[in-house]
Amino acid sequence: MSKPPKPKQSASKAPKEPSLEHSEFSGEFEDDDVTVLVDIFREAGTNGDWTLEVISQTEVVTTWEENFETDQAAWEEFLATAERDGVKSFLEEDDAPSVH
Repeated sequence: MSKPPKPKQSASKAPKEPSLEHSEFSGEFEDDDVTVLVDIFREAGTNGDWTLEVISQTEVVTTWEENFETDQAAWEEFLATAERDGVKSFLEEDDAPSVH
């Protein structure tokens, strides 16, 4: 007697995080002896808006609430914020994640 075939078990796959496209403006930025990582990104393969995050040396993450139509607009917003508030402003850690 032959055995019936075993039912195929589908492995439950965790949802994949979308691949990200990083802007050419992303990278380290140094001023006043402070270095931060500027990350400007969007979901890869889309024409979606760009997200702007700044990560300090102590891993404080500042994320802008509003997205940007272009990566250049995000970069210019970062530069304006750094000019207005200083790069050291990205070192300040609040109880809640910092957003702009």
